[in-house]
This record gives sequence, C-alpha cells and structure tokens, in this order.
Amino acid sequence: MKLSQLMQGVTCTTVQGSTDVDINDIIYDSRKAAPGQLFVCIVGTQRDSHDYAADCVAKGVSALVIQHDIDLTNMPDVTVLKVDNSRYAMAVMSANLFGQPARQLTMIGVTGTKGKTTTTHMLKSVLEAAGRKVGMIGTNGVYYMGQHRPTANTTPESYELQKLFHEFVDAGCDTALMEVSSQGVMMDRVAGIHYDVGVFTNLSPDHIGPGEHASFEEYRSWKAQLFRRCDVGVVNVDDENTAALLEGHTCKLVTYGCKQPADWRAGEYQLLRTSDFLGVTFPVAGADETLQLRVNMPGEFSVYNALAALGVGKVLNLPDEAIHKGLAECSVQGRVELVPVSKKFTVLLDYAHNEVSTQSLLETLRTYQPNRLVVVFGCGGNRSKLRRYGMGEICAKLADFSIVTEDNNRFEAVEDILADIRQGIQKGNPNAAYVEIPDRLDALHYALDHAQEGDLIAVIGKGHETYRDRMGVKTPFCERELLLEYAAQIGLE
Repeated sequence: MKLSQLMQGVTCTTVQGSTDVDINDIIYDSRKAAPGQLFVCIVGTQRDSHDYAADCVAKGVSALVIQHDIDLTNMPDVTVLKVDNSRYAMAVMSANLFGQPARQLTMIGVTGTKGKTTTTHMLKSVLEAAGRKVGMIGTNGVYYMGQHRPTANTTPESYELQKLFHEFVDAGCDTALMEVSSQGVMMDRVAGIHYDVGVFTNLSPDHIGPGEHASFEEYRSWKAQLFRRCDVGVVNVDDENTAALLEGHTCKLVTYGCKQPADWRAGEYQLLRTSDFLGVTFPVAGADETLQLRVNMPGEFSVYNALAALGVGKVLNLPDEAIHKGLAECSVQGRVELVPVSKKFTVLLDYAHNEVSTQSLLETLRTYQPNRLVVVFGCGGNRSKLRRYGMGEICAKLADFSIVTEDNNRFEAVEDILADIRQGIQKGNPNAAYVEIPDRLDALHYALDHAQEGDLIAVIGKGHETYRDRMGVKTPFCERELLLEYAAQIGLE
C-alpha cells in the first residue's frame, strides 16, 4: 500500500521525502525493522522509541512517523511524517492497512472495573447459541472459530487489534466482542473504532498510580469515552458512578439493574449449589415480558453480568432461547471456576486480586453457608502495597481460614509481600486463623490435605493465568491442572 493511502484520515506534516512510497507493513518495535516498513515512533511510559529511529533507518525502513523532532542528519533518504499523536496515527493507519475490518463486523465493547471478562464470555455464549460467529478479545486471550491464544494486554495495541479483526473477517466471523480497558482507550489502542453496542458493568478505584491513571476521575473519564463511540450503551443503572460516567454520552441508552428502575430489572435471586454447581436463578422484567434466567455462576455480581448480556442480546434482537441457553451453559476460566476435586467440598478459582473484588467474592460465597470459607491468596510483587493490606484485611474479616502464599512475586522477595499481607490481617482481625506457606504449590496441597466436608475453598489472585512469575522468570503453573493432579494422587473422592 502507498504511504499516502495508509495516512488517509491522519493529519500530518511531511518533514522530508514523498508519501508516494510503497509500505509492506507497520511496526512500532524497532527490533522488527526491515526494508519496506513504516516505523511509528511512540513516546511510552518507560522509553521513547524515537531514540531507535536511526537504527530502523539503517535496517532499511521506508518511512518514519514521528511525534517530536529528531536528528535527521544521517537519514536523507527516508520519508518522515510528523503527527501530533503517533499512537492515534498508528491506530488509523493500521485500520487502513487491514482494510477497515471493524466496519465489516458487529462491534461490541465491554468496559468497567469488574465483570468485563465474565460478561464477554456470557455474551459469547449467548451470541453463539443464536448462531453468530464470534471473535472475542480480552483478559483471557483471543477466541474465534475454535481457536484460542493468549494476549499481552486486555486490550491489545491498535496494530494487533486491527490485525485480529482482519483475521476474524477472514475466518467468517460476523461479530467482534472485546473488553475495552481504560488504558486501551487512553493509549489510543481503540482509536477510530465505532461500536454498535457499548456495555458498562461497574466502577471502583483501580489502575491508579504511576504509569496508569493519575486519579479516579481520570480513570472514569477514559471509561466514559466508550459511550461517545457507540450507537447503544447498555449500562448498569445501580452503580453510583453511572451518572458521572454518562456525562456527554452520544448513544442511545438501555439500562439494567436490581435496585433502581431499569429497562431490564432483576428480581430476588435464589442460590443453587451442588458439589459441581454454584449458581443462581432469578426473574427479569422488562419490555412487557418476564424471563426466568439460570446462571452457572454464584452471587449478585453474576446477576449483574447476566443482565448486561441479556441487555445486549435484546438490542441485537437475539431469540430468548439463545439467551437462556447461553447463560445457563456459560463458564469462564478463572472466574468463579469450579474445580471438581471432591464431592465432599467445593474448590473454585477466581482472579480476584484487589480488595474490592476479594470482598465481593467472599461476601457472595458466604451466602452459600459453607462449613468453612477457606481462602488461598497472595499478592503480586512490584504493585501497590495497598492491595496487600486491603486483601489481608478483607480475608481476615470474611474467611474462616486463610492460607497466605505467593502470587506473581516478580522482582520482590515473597517474605516482604507476606509481611505486608500480615499487617492487613492484623488490622482486619487480630484473632484471624491463618497459615503462611510461601510456595503456592505447597499451599494448594495444604488446602486439599486439610479440607473438611462442606468447605468452600477459594483459590484467588491468579484465575486464568497458567504461569508463576518469580524474579521475572515465568514458569508453567496452571492451578486447575495442579489441583486435579494432586486430588488424583491422594485419592480424593
């Protein structure tokens, strides 16, 4: 494609050279530089790739896109274009490169602090039950037409995103379903994409700090952008931040909730529990009809996620049969995921990794009145210490017994992380029952060895992850497989 075609929709200044040059591909990683490519120089939180422009030119790239001036003394033959925002330019150029694939798909974006992954999985299940061919992108990876692979970010970089949409179209998908993170919006990964439906789950403080968001208000404002880029917004009317989030919205609204008047409002839910099922059933009223839904996941937050999926299903005119079937059969890896190790007690995995999500999960599990609520948890290294204090405090208050262990320690000593969690436990309940087991595999074994009949054991923090990160080295660690393997080894029934 000619550079001039790639740049359609991008305001730029030609610093030197001609836009009548052929471009084979777009790159933003200097290590991939090769002849015929366009290198986009990005100002990142850790490094500025303008510093690698000369190296890329030496490797034969045909053009550069820059955001600020660089020394061009030894680069006389390369075309250089200057833009105000190179990330935005890359998003638009990537869409042009891959033939604007998002315009050929029904686009659904889900944003919020909690529930994005579960809601997208519920939606995928409902859409597929209705016969839709769905490509899905999010925390748990990329799924389409029977394929699955991991992603580095909840919302991938714009180039990868547009490439995925192109793959979806080529594979015969008619719908793209994705989690839209606040950072994904802030960093222009979704720039230029218009959504048919945007979904808001809920909002609470998260991703606030160095390299993320400066404040809760900023965090909320980036989430809010989705509702200026979609035709219909399906939103949780019960969340206290909904009104502020929707300021300046340009979309039609469909509301859902359990407490406030809403287009789709759930009635009181009933708990369902067996050794291999933990869920709810509840009525929903709206649009002169009432439905009775059954969800294979526990608690009030599952009701809200199901309502969001129902709302989207109704916007897209999907049949009720598909909504019922999709919600009843959906399960999500690492999100209140049951691991069938025994008929005498229940073990589940969940990604809860901060104070808010941990409290929500444990309060929900408490309602099922287990013999004991046992929690296996740690906290990630090189992350806010507030999470450690908060999770320790909540587990001390809500769990009958805690097994404190490692998470992804990254470059911190596990002993230092456990010491911080211990402070939180002391604040939450000085008499709390807990044990510290630094090795997470040993902690999992301990949980099964000491389980009692009727216990509900929540293994939280890693969820869908299949690795353990120690001092920056990732090694395989799939908790579901490890638990099943040990259960078989010790002969659990």
